[in-house]
Amino acid sequence: MRRRASSLRKRASLLQRLRARPKTVIALGVALLALGFSGGWVGATHLAAEKVAYTKGPPAPVRVKHAPPAPTDLQTALERLAKGYGEPVGIAVTDVATGWTASVDGNETFPQQSVSKLWVALSVMQAVDDGKLALDQAVILGPDDRSVFYQPMTRRIRGPNGYPTTLAELLRHALIESDNAANDKLVAEVGGAGVVDRTIAAKGLSGLAVGGAERDLQTKTAGLVWKPEYGQTWIFKQARAALPDAVRDEALAAYLASPPDGATPNGIVTALAELKRGQLLSRQSTDFMLELMGEARTGAMRLRAGLTRGWSLAHKTGTGPDWRGASVGINDVGLLTAPDGRTYAVAVMIRQTSRPSSARHAIMQGVTRAVARYWAEGPPVLPSEGRQTASATADVVNGF
Repeated sequence: MRRRASSLRKRASLLQRLRARPKTVIALGVALLALGFSGGWVGATHLAAEKVAYTKGPPAPVRVKHAPPAPTDLQTALERLAKGYGEPVGIAVTDVATGWTASVDGNETFPQQSVSKLWVALSVMQAVDDGKLALDQAVILGPDDRSVFYQPMTRRIRGPNGYPTTLAELLRHALIESDNAANDKLVAEVGGAGVVDRTIAAKGLSGLAVGGAERDLQTKTAGLVWKPEYGQTWIFKQARAALPDAVRDEALAAYLASPPDGATPNGIVTALAELKRGQLLSRQSTDFMLELMGEARTGAMRLRAGLTRGWSLAHKTGTGPDWRGASVGINDVGLLTAPDGRTYAVAVMIRQTSRPSSARHAIMQGVTRAVARYWAEGPPVLPSEGRQTASATADVVNGF
């Protein structure tokens, strides 16, 4: 029994280091394999199931059967914020424990841009749970894996042999830094965007889509068709600049009319709430994904800037292209956790805006503050099961 406990402590320690330092993932993956870590997290095939005592997350998923109505004061505050912005904006807030949702245009479709990386990661983690993929498995990021715009991982590609990495490192870069090449490689590793869409559907989630790899989506939105040479961003920007304005106008209008990566704010907060409750993935996969979201470095002036002392955020931003003085797909979605552990899923999505960055930041921060104000004024007391869940899950986000 003592040997068993010692083995579990070693595994937990190695997993924590895997999450903390991307540079060590390959060596740690080998070490984890030697320890025989179970559940499909290591090795090319799914290993035999083994019960392991995990300390994070609720003891069991909480199923919200009958959600109460949204708080009137919060709903009014969100409506006031949306009206004051003066341009189309979608807002949704869900109480993870009780399931109520307050929203403004919550069922309208908005372009996600990089928010869709969440659903790619969800599909990858499901494949890990199923034993089809493993976090430590070797992946080569080659010259043909370049994407467009922000893709810092591609700087490590040296020559035709590419850059050796792992699935875990790709996930870290996709969710923490919003690296487009990392995301596109994950789409390929999981089997394509169609697999991601099927994973979303299989989990009973609605109002979500991926739309394909970033490089395909972004080139089409610009009025181009992907070519490998566009992996050098300056070449892509040069080709885009050479297009007639009418071509770009038409391509962008088509995208906004029916965004392939479109999602509804209500669909997003529902998915985030279910993720937090442990209803979408295994315990260890849920914890891993939430930790990466908690480490996200993008959008410092969006939802995060509205946090007050004791609050924390695990989130993903989305930022689309600028054209004719306006920006497309300015988003921030995530899980806001209060000092007592109560968590709210939040989505703020702006379809197209000519307002300055300060105004965009202000409405997102305003939503964060509205949620914090609602909580501070005394939300309804949680039922006993919900109170335990909020307390037990506080460390999932607060430890980031």
